[in-house]
Amino acid sequence: MVLNFVTTCSCHTPAQKYTLGASSNRTKLPPPLFSKVVIVLIDALRDDFVFGSKGVKFMPYTTYLVEKGASHSFVAEAKPPTVTMPRIKALMTGSLPGFIDVVRNLNSPALLEDNVIRQAKAAGKRIIFYGDETWVKLFPKHFVEYDGTTSFFVSDYTEVDNNVTRHLDKVLKRGDWDMLILHYLGLDHIGHIFGPNSPLIGRKLSEMDSVLMKIHTSLLSKERDTVLPNLLVLCGDHGMSETGSHGASSIGEVNTPLILISSAFERKPGDLRHPKHVQQTDLAATLAIGLGLPIPKDSVGSLLFPVVEGKPMREQLRFLQLNTVQLSKLLQENVPSYEKDPGYEQFKMSERLHGNWIKLYLQENHSEVLFNLGTKVLRQYLDALKTLSLSLSTQVAQYDLYSMLVGTVVVLEVLTLLLLSIPQALCRKAELEVPLSSPVFSLLFYLVFLVSLAIHVIVCTSAESSCYFCSLSWLAAGGMMLLISALLCAIVSAATRMFVSGDLLSKNPDPSNSRWSELDLLILLGTVGHVLSLGASSFVEEEHQTWYFLVNTLCLVLSQEIYRNYFLQDDCEPQCCFHIGQGLDSAIPALQDRTGCKASRHNKECESPSPREVLRGRDKWMVLASPWLILTCCRLLRSLNQTGVQWAHRPDLGHWLTSSDHKAELSVLAALSLLVIFVLIQRGCSPVSKVALALGLLGIYCYRAAIGNVLSLWQQDNKDISKGIVEARFVYVFVLGILFTGTKDLLKSQVIPADFKIKTVGLWEMYSGLVLLAALLFRPHNLPVLAFSLLIQTIMTKFIWKPLRHDAAEITIMHYWFGQAFFYFQGNSNNIATVDISAGFVGLNTYVEIPAMFLTAFGTYAGPVLWASHLVHFLSSETSSSSALSHACFCYALICSIPVSTYIILVTSLRYHLFIWSVFSPKLLYEGMHLLITAAICAFFTAMDQTSLTKS
Repeated sequence: MVLNFVTTCSCHTPAQKYTLGASSNRTKLPPPLFSKVVIVLIDALRDDFVFGSKGVKFMPYTTYLVEKGASHSFVAEAKPPTVTMPRIKALMTGSLPGFIDVVRNLNSPALLEDNVIRQAKAAGKRIIFYGDETWVKLFPKHFVEYDGTTSFFVSDYTEVDNNVTRHLDKVLKRGDWDMLILHYLGLDHIGHIFGPNSPLIGRKLSEMDSVLMKIHTSLLSKERDTVLPNLLVLCGDHGMSETGSHGASSIGEVNTPLILISSAFERKPGDLRHPKHVQQTDLAATLAIGLGLPIPKDSVGSLLFPVVEGKPMREQLRFLQLNTVQLSKLLQENVPSYEKDPGYEQFKMSERLHGNWIKLYLQENHSEVLFNLGTKVLRQYLDALKTLSLSLSTQVAQYDLYSMLVGTVVVLEVLTLLLLSIPQALCRKAELEVPLSSPVFSLLFYLVFLVSLAIHVIVCTSAESSCYFCSLSWLAAGGMMLLISALLCAIVSAATRMFVSGDLLSKNPDPSNSRWSELDLLILLGTVGHVLSLGASSFVEEEHQTWYFLVNTLCLVLSQEIYRNYFLQDDCEPQCCFHIGQGLDSAIPALQDRTGCKASRHNKECESPSPREVLRGRDKWMVLASPWLILTCCRLLRSLNQTGVQWAHRPDLGHWLTSSDHKAELSVLAALSLLVIFVLIQRGCSPVSKVALALGLLGIYCYRAAIGNVLSLWQQDNKDISKGIVEARFVYVFVLGILFTGTKDLLKSQVIPADFKIKTVGLWEMYSGLVLLAALLFRPHNLPVLAFSLLIQTIMTKFIWKPLRHDAAEITIMHYWFGQAFFYFQGNSNNIATVDISAGFVGLNTYVEIPAMFLTAFGTYAGPVLWASHLVHFLSSETSSSSALSHACFCYALICSIPVSTYIILVTSLRYHLFIWSVFSPKLLYEGMHLLITAAICAFFTAMDQTSLTKS
């Protein structure tokens, strides 16, 4: 989103046609309403924490002020994304931040948009700040005194607030400041770790209530020496979901309390006021008027009228007129057809009525006619404010289309090249050759490059608003143009090779072998169906249902294939091998060589044993039952975590286990899951790694016992609960040790190419290290997800993939599908609130950015990463073919690129959709992160493939 920046006072004081007489001087802003302003922002403060039963129980002083004190209470709605930095921007600028601010929240840049803090500093007001260091980054050099605290270290919910409160006594005694801003983080950190129903929530609310009482009593005592009253603001930046997180658009996350407390607000005895619903962006305009400052230019909020309703009619109309003029100017700058906007028409009507009222007022006509007309003007202004604010909230966004188009072009070029390269990539050598050195392609490359540079210069020199791509250095922009030109030439080369040379037409594959099986059709239809579903907001919100359906259908198709092969297929039938790429340049199945299945370019018969010869005794029944066992596991996992939007509020097994009444059951389940993990993982490890794995899993249970998640024999009460730093680091030592052992074996396999077992053990040990790390980061109730994942992998490896001899492409896609399903089995969804950021601080006693980001990303995407890692080990250990990993790498990149490319186009075309910020943008962030994970996985595939080529 691109918005204009700095404003001046003159933009809010236009010359009025109806201004009569020298006594009506409208070239100056009205004087301030308050002497000092104190803003107490409690991170993740939900509205029901103050206005509900918890507020009555734990915040008695605040409840008294709300119900009987001189205050005005509101429920302020925060627009998504409900994370701290965008919400601070909304509170201080009154504008709607973009979803890219979710990424910027990790390292906030200086705020360039016009805001209340900047206007206050320009007016000479002295501002003091204590709390979340995000404010210091957003407003550098704006505070005369500040003390920032780290916001990302969620394990600390005590010292982070004590560091704020310790300054209060000293500051409140002083009078050398005009604004005091306090940002408390402890409540948010408790929510991330323990959830909104933790007993710690009540204690923290009581602490905040005492802080509020101290500040309020101090401000009241200081008013004796001041002409103007003081203002105390209590608010939250965002709320908290039922799991304790935030970022999405659920009611608990978007509804926050906003309480304005001042002796200027008169209240009669028995006057009960119910909190009204307002927008969070309304605070910026209200603070600006209260401090006698210009309203931020890009603010879409409206003045909270109860703040000024006690003033004379002339001042009330003046305040409302200032706000409507500012909003109408913003509408004119962003909407070409602004004159037809209902809000603008109401504004013009308000101006005319206001002019008539001024004429009567200047005639010193204080009759009932003047009062009635003033009341009418007042209502007209309020209606205009409401309509203008609503209209601007939906139309003020200006998108950086040029940068969006450049990114879309690159993604589409990569996807097109992958699609055109299918014949070459799935051939026996699995090599992709794109000749670009010929004179024709060299000329095309230079022409495209020059045209791209010319377009870039024209756009960047003529654009009226700022553009991200234009802000890059010419070296970076030139590199992007080179990439675009090279990809286009590669596409032309691949298309020429396919359609002109006629390679495909000359192959003439055997029709009997090119017939698609049910599995091939499911893969095709499932991929296409998933891609098409991304265009509907409901399917994006409930995407987990799509993957659950695809995985369940896959199990049924595999069951049908197993039964057909065992009961119906003739022993001499050569079609026991299923290969998705046989029609493309006689693709050689990756697993065929292992079973003695020879294939030539003339598609000779495959002399492989029949299923009846392969399946004997107990293994036969396990093969027949394996799809149903996997279906049962998936159904159990679905009941563990409710996710999505429609059914996320429903109780699930995870909530039942995490309640304090069922701690014993959770402890037993966690211990059994860790035992299953050890049994399934240790079979491929070296003796040393087995010992490390056992000690690491024991350390995980000790860590969870230390922080109070599960019971332990040596801890009889909760007095010994700690942060588990020592126990977690104890596990990290074994994780690094196992990963180091696996890496050593992989390097050794390159030195001794003949020893194939060394590489296999090395890959499995690296996989084991990742499993141990995932077990440490997963919450205790999610450990069964990891155990079931390993169990399904074991069942499919032994009883499905080996007997049926699927090719590398099919096995890769099945791994990808199960990885996506387990992403949602963990409890993840397509909204930011389900990201468990507490995983990034396991074993850390201070905030360290890179480890915290890595651990959070791995904890979130553990499902896809572990299934991809298992794929590498399976293909490397079950085949001697050097092309298997190449096939897998290509298929994995292709199956990930298709939905990402399609979704980027959809989001660009739907950028004005009603749910663009709450549904589509969070999904785009997840897809972007998934793309980075995929790139890392493909790099690992390539490295392993180079090892295979070196060995061969």
